[in-house]
Amino acid sequence: CMNYMFPGSYAWGNFSVLALGIWAIVQRDSLDAIMMFLTGLVLTVLTDIIHISVFYPPNKYLTDAKRFSAGMAIFSLLLKPVSCYLVYRMYRERGGE
Repeated sequence: CMNYMFPGSYAWGNFSVLALGIWAIVQRDSLDAIMMFLTGLVLTVLTDIIHISVFYPPNKYLTDAKRFSAGMAIFSLLLKPVSCYLVYRMYRERGGE
């Protein structure tokens, strides 16, 4: 997000899901919060794939900062399915079906 390689929608989407995650942690008895967080995570997986595939620069325009930014975006994308699984387990523990 700090290198301006991806558009603003990438940052807004991920920071919105982060806010939903904080809400889900604070509201321990709310199934709606955890379900919205899980839905947001799944949607950001899809939008992250689209952002990375569309806005990845050609090799001759890659600086070290852009390469690091893209690497962190890909690493974040790889960790999101694990996060989805853990959030789903939290959903089940809170009484979700």
